[in-house]
Amino acid sequence: MLDDITQALSAVTADDATAGAQDVVTFLLDKPLKIVVILLVCWIARFLVMRLIGRVAAGIATGAGKLGGGRRNGLLESSPLLSERRQQRAETLASVLKSTATFVLGILAILMVLDTVGIAIAPFLASAGIAGVALGFGAQALVKDFLSGIFMLAEDQYGVGDSVDLGDASGTVEAVGLRVTRLRDVKGTVWYVRNGEILRVGNQSQGWARAVVDISVAYGQDLTRTQQVMQRVADDLVAEEAWRPLVLDAPEVWGVEQMTIDGIVLRLVVKTAPLQQWAVQRELMRRIKAVFDAEGIAFPPAQRTVFLPHDDQRDAQRDDVPRQAQPLPDPAKAVTPQPPPPSEADVAAADAAAADPARTHRGL
Repeated sequence: MLDDITQALSAVTADDATAGAQDVVTFLLDKPLKIVVILLVCWIARFLVMRLIGRVAAGIATGAGKLGGGRRNGLLESSPLLSERRQQRAETLASVLKSTATFVLGILAILMVLDTVGIAIAPFLASAGIAGVALGFGAQALVKDFLSGIFMLAEDQYGVGDSVDLGDASGTVEAVGLRVTRLRDVKGTVWYVRNGEILRVGNQSQGWARAVVDISVAYGQDLTRTQQVMQRVADDLVAEEAWRPLVLDAPEVWGVEQMTIDGIVLRLVVKTAPLQQWAVQRELMRRIKAVFDAEGIAFPPAQRTVFLPHDDQRDAQRDDVPRQAQPLPDPAKAVTPQPPPPSEADVAAADAAAADPARTHRGL
C-alpha cells in the first residue's frame, strides 16, 4: 500500500515537473519570440516612415514637393538666400515629423510588448484616453498653434527676412517657430504672434515686388509730355549699373490714375526684386521732382478754404477807431514753464515718508 502511494506521488511530481518545464520552455521561446517580432516590425515601420519623411523633406528643400500647389518660381530657385531658407524649413519639418513618428511607434511597441507578457494594458489605454481628452480641452490653443506652425512651414508662407503683414502686426520676420512668429515693425517694436491666431498673411518678399509711384500734376499741364518725362526718368534709372540688378522688368507709365480736386494723378510702376520696391520708389520720386522742376512741369498748388468768424458790430467799431501798431507777443511768454515730472525713486520715497514719517529721521 505504501509502495503504491509512493509511486503515485512520484508520477504526479514527474507530471508537474514536466508541465512546469513545458511552461518555462514555452515562456522562454514563445514570449521572447513574439517580443522580438514586435520590435522588429516596429523598427522596420520606423525605417520606412523615416525614408518617406526624408524624401518629402528633400522635395521641399529643392522646391519640387511643396504642399499646397507645388508651384515653382525661377527667381526663387536662383536666390541663394531663399534656397537656404527653404533648406532650413525642410529640416525643421523633417525633425518634427521624425520625432512624432518615433514617439507614436515607440508607444505602440511598448503597449504590444506589455500585452504579450500578460500585463493588462486596458488601464493604460483608459488613462491615455482621459489624458487625451484633458489635453484636447485644456491645451487646444497650444495644439492649434503647433498645427498652424507646421502648415505654415510646409507651405512656405513666410520665412526669416520676409516683410509680412499678419493683420494685427506687420514688419520683418526675425524668427519662425512652431508656436509663435517673431517680427519687428518699422519703429523697432518686436511682435510675438501666435501661429494659431494668424488668419491671413500678406508677404511682400516672395518672387517679386512692384514699386508704385503716383505723381499729381496741375490740370493745366500737358499729360502726354508729362508721361514721356516720367518714362524717360524711369528708363534712365534702369539703365544705371547700380539700379539695374534691382529691376526685373521695363518701367511702365499706366497713365491717369485719379482726377482729384487738386490735380491729376499719374501712375508709374516698376517691377523689382523682393524688398527693393521702396528703394526704387524713393529714388524715382526724387528724380521726378528734380526733372519736373527743370522741365517746368508744375505740381498742383495747395488749395485750402479758411472760414473766419466775425461780428458785424465789432467790425464797425473797429473801423471807427484808428488802428495802432500792436507789438507782437513774445512766443516764449506764451509757454507756461513746468517742472519736470518726479521720477519713480522720488515717488517711492514720498510714499515711504507718508507711510512712516519717522523713517526719514532714522535715516532709512
